Amino acid sequence: MKYDVVIVGAGHGGAQAAIMLRQKKFTGTIAIVGDEPEFPYERPPLSKEYFAGDKPFEKIMIRPEKFWAEREIEMLLSTRVVSVDPEAKSVLTDGGDEIEYGNLIWAAGASPRQLPLTGFGLNGIHSVRTRNDVDAMISGIDDVQDVAIIGGGYIGLEAAAVLRKMGKNVRLVEALDRVLARVAGEPLSRFYEDQHRAQGVEILLDQNVAEAFGEDDKVAGIRFVDGSEIPAQMVIVGIGVIPSVQPLIDAGADGGNGVNVDALCRASLPHIYAIGDCAAHENSYASDTRIRLESVQNANDQAKAAVSDICGEAQPYDAVPWFWSNQYDLKLQTVGLSTDFDQTAIRGDMTERSFSVVYLKEGRVIALDCVNKMKDYVQGKKLVEAGSRLSPAQLEEAETLKELLA
Repeated sequence: MKYDVVIVGAGHGGAQAAIMLRQKKFTGTIAIVGDEPEFPYERPPLSKEYFAGDKPFEKIMIRPEKFWAEREIEMLLSTRVVSVDPEAKSVLTDGGDEIEYGNLIWAAGASPRQLPLTGFGLNGIHSVRTRNDVDAMISGIDDVQDVAIIGGGYIGLEAAAVLRKMGKNVRLVEALDRVLARVAGEPLSRFYEDQHRAQGVEILLDQNVAEAFGEDDKVAGIRFVDGSEIPAQMVIVGIGVIPSVQPLIDAGADGGNGVNVDALCRASLPHIYAIGDCAAHENSYASDTRIRLESVQNANDQAKAAVSDICGEAQPYDAVPWFWSNQYDLKLQTVGLSTDFDQTAIRGDMTERSFSVVYLKEGRVIALDCVNKMKDYVQGKKLVEAGSRLSPAQLEEAETLKELLA
């Protein structure tokens, strides 16, 4: 088999790359290689609307099945790429098939980080990354009353919100001293802890898990290093991901925690691009340090950069990062990266559940976390893009952020 463009990964980035190639009138052959049986679908709803039963799978598909055939995009599903030969310009699949490419776009995403501890092979222990993961959770949920969620990031908090709506007893376990510690300042962390506790979630901070235990291969609870235990007929592990890049690294691509790419998402190997969760790029909104961004927006924007280069219309990637999270009736919208902030400003009243946390570094606005405050998010994005220099007092006292735009 030979294609002009082979895309490894059928998630947001891979799907968007194929869509954009056709939108740019690319007439060559295209194949998407995906390791799941499903056609491309949205990932964020998995831990929210899909898990809760509010959206059927058909409603979270990126495009209907017929879309791909109509645009002559071949879908090679339930297929995993196990090695890459950059000299032969080919990949080898787990079924033993060799696929040649003109250009390769690596959009394989990431896999959930596992806990290498005793008992974590028991039935009833889950990650939240694929439809199959969530279907397994749904199939067993009726027999579950106690759920333990390990990890206080967005995946864990979103799952906790859905499970509380289902009436389950939820205990959320975080090894650090607050939730969202890696991605937000303390005011936002404490706010979400309070909101979840008000909904009946028990939050256990500074707790390290030692093992899971159970009966007849079914999980019954988890035990901490201090010897205490909590019951759980279901355990959800949300402690981050590992980028799926080993075949490219083995082939000689520069990288480690992701594949290193330039502003056009080109890897160090010729005719190979990497986009999305697995791409480590220098980001101007992170002081030009090399980072990975795990978001739909990043996957789509990097797909655009890679496709623009393939089509001879180079448009370097330089988009302000943004994210979102829905929990209960709270809509969080984040813009920018708050890493290494040295000051914060809080706009609005947190007790009214509509406010923004603005992050500054050396006097410049670098990020905002906006809870039920859409106007701040839209206007604050422009402050981040401009690198506006403002004081916390100016940010807190302004009627609107628009009036602070130079």
